Amino acid sequence: MLEDAGLQALREAARLSPDNLPLRRHLGEQLLAKGHLAEAEAELRAALMLAPRDPDVTAVLAEAFVRRGAYGEALTALEPFLATPGYPPRLGVVAARALLGEGDFGRAAYRYYDAVTRDPAAADPEIASALALPAAPAASSPGPGPASPPAAPAPPAPSPAGPSAPSPAGRPAHSPAGPSASSPVGPSASSPSGPSGAAGEQWRHPGAGGQGDGAAEVERARATFADVAGMDAVKESLRVKLLLPLQQPELFAAYGKRAGGGVLLYGPPGAGKTHLARAAAGELGAAFINVGLADILDMYIGSSERNLRATFDLARRNRPCVLFFDEVDALAARRSDARNTHNRQIVNQFLAELDGVDQNANEGVLVLAATNAPWYIDVAFRRPGRFDQLVFVPPPDAGARAAILRILCRDKPLAELDFDAVARATEHMVGADLKGIVDRAVEVKLHESMRAGHPIPMTTMDLLAAAKAARPTAVREWMATARNYVLHSNESGAWDDLLPWVKAKW
Repeated sequence: MLEDAGLQALREAARLSPDNLPLRRHLGEQLLAKGHLAEAEAELRAALMLAPRDPDVTAVLAEAFVRRGAYGEALTALEPFLATPGYPPRLGVVAARALLGEGDFGRAAYRYYDAVTRDPAAADPEIASALALPAAPAASSPGPGPASPPAAPAPPAPSPAGPSAPSPAGRPAHSPAGPSASSPVGPSASSPSGPSGAAGEQWRHPGAGGQGDGAAEVERARATFADVAGMDAVKESLRVKLLLPLQQPELFAAYGKRAGGGVLLYGPPGAGKTHLARAAAGELGAAFINVGLADILDMYIGSSERNLRATFDLARRNRPCVLFFDEVDALAARRSDARNTHNRQIVNQFLAELDGVDQNANEGVLVLAATNAPWYIDVAFRRPGRFDQLVFVPPPDAGARAAILRILCRDKPLAELDFDAVARATEHMVGADLKGIVDRAVEVKLHESMRAGHPIPMTTMDLLAAAKAARPTAVREWMATARNYVLHSNESGAWDDLLPWVKAKW
């Protein structure tokens, strides 16, 4: 009752003083806090009529949109501010929450990290946890010198596989080039076989990782191109660009072509970019390093750049090696969009590592990167010698969907299945969607089998029923965004591979 009385008093005050902007904003905040979303939106829209460019009112209104799942409306409201240098960090945190709701983890990480680097008080542990990022990175120093990193808690006692002593800041000590050659972690540069022990064995790299515990790992990929259904043109492109120079070095050396290089894979979420990169490593029999945001981004000034250097050094010591960066747009965003020096330094370090410290530094290191938003990546990454080849990973066609379903249903109790019929019923779905359909059908069969006391084979009708209950996740939305760039921002021809797709009906 007291809460209702307080809200009622605020409503009455706003009615009597309709032009009082702080009062209407406060009323909107209180309504939002109490869960009155529709009334809060109406009040905040009225406040915006009084001050259309007020960032505080816009932030609260965008939060209301996010609360009811209208992520696109939230981003539309925030966009004019986000395009302005030095925008309030709170707006960046709200934008990160909206981007998380849309499943755009790369841009969400960029917005969140930029905001809390400038204002650690804006940190949101829930968003940081969802992105596997530190909750509160150190803010850039406003003075001419670099900011001193905050004191960190003392690290645990070093294990035999780790460095011998902690650094003063509490992070594992390592040189910019990564662990010394005598480190027991990982093989020496002279070891051609990569990881010792059984295939698929992993070990941690002490020089990489956001907090020293999210370190990059070297592994042996077991998948090959035979495990990737469809995408024949994409696989052939990777084979010529990356694999053949290592498999036939004498032939390529005759033309002055060295083994190594970079390819940027782009396409809608769930199309199989990560699986394709892992299969490329397995096809070659090379070491595979899957680099996530938590392996690079760090709350300490300068540590993100050191993590990048250490990760590339790890790949160079284990060549031939496939180094894979997922959601690379969070690490390679346009420098013109960066709101602080720290983000630009990460991009500069990434470019320097792709070039290598000398001409042959990255020979035998195949750098693959994947993104759902290639148009946000700094154009310098597309220079020859870096990610000079952009490869579109399209949604699977009907034949590829049938092949994916066959692979997903291997080793399961099956009746005679009509995979082509299921493929026709799953138009516009990607590999991740198809896996969800198979998982849903398997769950139904498991319940039936438990009641029957024996395994019951899965049928075509089971898969069709699961497909009917599913919806394509993100392909239509992604194609709508891609269409804008292809038709209105393609003077360089970079997105010509997308033309046949965006002209099709989605």
